[in-house]
Amino acid sequence: MSRNSVPPPAPVTVEIEDVTPPATFEHLADALAALWSSMRTLPLGATQYDAYQYFLTRPNAVQRVTEHLDRDGELVLSFRMEGRLHAVRVSPARA
Repeated sequence: MSRNSVPPPAPVTVEIEDVTPPATFEHLADALAALWSSMRTLPLGATQYDAYQYFLTRPNAVQRVTEHLDRDGELVLSFRMEGRLHAVRVSPARA
């Protein structure tokens, strides 16, 4: 995939551990928007908030997450809330 190409739509499942149940979206852009919608309401510190906002909403977010999915099969990030780590998962939807 070239640097400026648009990735083809592919269904993905996203989840925020202990916050949201798994949800499947037809398009990665919609999944990232839903993740950010949930993440921005959590009691995150300023640094975590800024990092997730940047990662999920930057202009090439879909391309970058697609690269992670192509390379690793899934994307797992974590954040600290209420004294423990929680995972944010993005993975290809299961058929």
